[in-house]
Amino acid sequence: MTLRWRLTLLYTALLAFLLGLVAVAALVLMNRNLIGTLDATLGDEYRAVEKLIGQLALTSMKTGAERDAEGVIPRARYLFPNDAIQIENLGVYDRQTLIDGLAANQPGARRAALIQGVRTIQKYSRTTVTGISDQHPFILTDDELVNLVQSPGGRIIVNRTVKPPYSKAGTLVPYRVLVTIGEMQLEPVSAAPIDLNPPSSYVISYVGRSLQPIQQTMTSLQRVFLLLFLSGLLLSGVGAYFLAGQALRPLRQVRQAAEGISGQNLGERVPEPQTGDEVQALAASLNAMLGRLEASFEAQRRFTSDASHELRTPVTAIQGHASYLLRRTNPSGQQAESLRIIQSESERLTNLIASLLQLARSDSGALQMTLQPIFSLMFLTDVARELEPLATAQDSTLTTSGQDVPFEGDPDRLRQVIINLVGNALKAGAKTVTLASTPQEGGQEVRLSVCDDGPGIPPEHLERLFDRFYRVEDSRSRDQGGAGLGLSIAKGIVDAHHGRIWLESEPGTGTTVHVQLPIGNIPEFDDEDVP
Repeated sequence: MTLRWRLTLLYTALLAFLLGLVAVAALVLMNRNLIGTLDATLGDEYRAVEKLIGQLALTSMKTGAERDAEGVIPRARYLFPNDAIQIENLGVYDRQTLIDGLAANQPGARRAALIQGVRTIQKYSRTTVTGISDQHPFILTDDELVNLVQSPGGRIIVNRTVKPPYSKAGTLVPYRVLVTIGEMQLEPVSAAPIDLNPPSSYVISYVGRSLQPIQQTMTSLQRVFLLLFLSGLLLSGVGAYFLAGQALRPLRQVRQAAEGISGQNLGERVPEPQTGDEVQALAASLNAMLGRLEASFEAQRRFTSDASHELRTPVTAIQGHASYLLRRTNPSGQQAESLRIIQSESERLTNLIASLLQLARSDSGALQMTLQPIFSLMFLTDVARELEPLATAQDSTLTTSGQDVPFEGDPDRLRQVIINLVGNALKAGAKTVTLASTPQEGGQEVRLSVCDDGPGIPPEHLERLFDRFYRVEDSRSRDQGGAGLGLSIAKGIVDAHHGRIWLESEPGTGTTVHVQLPIGNIPEFDDEDVP
């Protein structure tokens, strides 16, 4: 994954986290505000119910038919259409008695007996006024009842899921219920299993309102926030991608410039964007490093070139004197053998010096190319004809194949490359060497291949074959005069043609060396123009 995509994902993930955090906070605050508004509404409704309890006779023990006949329940439903109201008359129990009896320091049996008594009173005195079914009333748990009695204001808020009256079976609605306990003046009760006719009594009032509107509002808000979140995430991802591209553009320019710098153009430098940030500092550091590398490479090339020039004169003198002694004197057998060894080694050293000079010119970019049109198959055929005597002397066969492709190149330099590759194949013991030419990349490049049936090269050596002075001892022996510079020189020549060279080899199956070159600028040829 590229740095641009990593920055985009990081920015998008961070923004998604922030958007999600804002959305969750907004939903929590909205839900809290809606619940707070509902609680305030329940308080207002309770105060209205408290004023009308006596007027509507809601705490008397009259039957439902009697209340309907008097119009009590219909009036309550008319006055409180959106509320669920339930009343429970505690009768003989006052709040202080309940507080004392339900205190934590009271024995468990006494607390249980008091709660059971309150439950009995609640059962007989319960009146479901509106918004709630008689078969599914509000019922407090023991802990909620204790909390209600012991609460400082005599009120608690609970959530209940109840079945509204006249609703379908299985229909349950969530309600938020304000439960209060307080003393009220009551009308006399004519019939009850216990005495419920004191002048005043404590009453537990339930005023509830459905949570469905809040839940629907929150669901709608969640959908809106989700849509906004996804839209914001998409837009932020696209924006982050382009912003990351803009931010990384200077770095990309530095990278592209650095990729174009090689040993032949170390004098070039990467651009230093005037951004005042780490990218500018990185470009300055790269330029400083390139300056040091250029100085080091230049010193190395100068040393190689100067040393080669200085060595040519004494080596030529040694070779000349050895030849003179062999021709003009009458040395003994051992002396003649020594002179021939001196002559052979000096000749080998002369070739090595010439190779070093050529590599020095290639490294410095001073390798002169004389480009002209070349027909690939004709070129390979000429090279094969030139090397035929060498191959015949080693009982080997040289063949050519492929398609004749015109391209632009330096024939002398490329001849040196092919001769070097064929020479390596013959030194390795190949009996058949094939020179092939094929068009590549839709006719935009040409590939010259040298394929042999020699012993092959182990895979661990393939990556280092173009290193200078590197040889595979099993197949490239020093006894055959190689210095390990041939492939390095070939690569330098191919690089100067802006081409590529690589090897494919397996032990026991032979080796193929490919040289792929661009066609270059060549004139159009008719068939009759080709000899």
